[in-house]
Amino acid sequence: MKFKAILFAAAVSVSTLAFAQETSQKKFSPPAGNALLGDTYGAGVATSMESKAITVDKLGKKLKKENKKLENIAIKGKVTDVCEKKGCWLTIQTDDNSQFFVKMKDYAFFVPTALKGKNVVLEGNAERKVISVDEQKHYAEDAKKPQSEIDAISQPKEEIRFLASGIKVVN
Repeated sequence: MKFKAILFAAAVSVSTLAFAQETSQKKFSPPAGNALLGDTYGAGVATSMESKAITVDKLGKKLKKENKKLENIAIKGKVTDVCEKKGCWLTIQTDDNSQFFVKMKDYAFFVPTALKGKNVVLEGNAERKVISVDEQKHYAEDAKKPQSEIDAISQPKEEIRFLASGIKVVN
């Protein structure tokens, strides 16, 4: 009887460890996927919002004009980078070849690294924010930037931040 109890306890322990390892691996890597045309992430993008999507250039102008914050807006742009650790953020190329930063609303969804280089429509809220040196360095580390580039970050900077509720891959 004792042998069966020990054997049962060992089996439960091994299966618990196996499932725990599987969960932790999934938790710390971006989701799989090829980011194909029409794929959506998060809450998706309403068709009505997709047809009203503005360019990144127009976003910058609207943010300057309308007091630094826009809610329920759709933006169309090209993804330049995706968080390699979890897929929890991405960057969009701007018309002046810089980038703006996109986080996922409520940290509720992640995107595959295959999204890099794809055109997307983002639905959510945009604002101009001052980003601290520490936060800039954190995201540079997530993006696996060279240490010299990380060390060169020494000033807070103002930039566009977008909080996406949904993302759709488009042409």
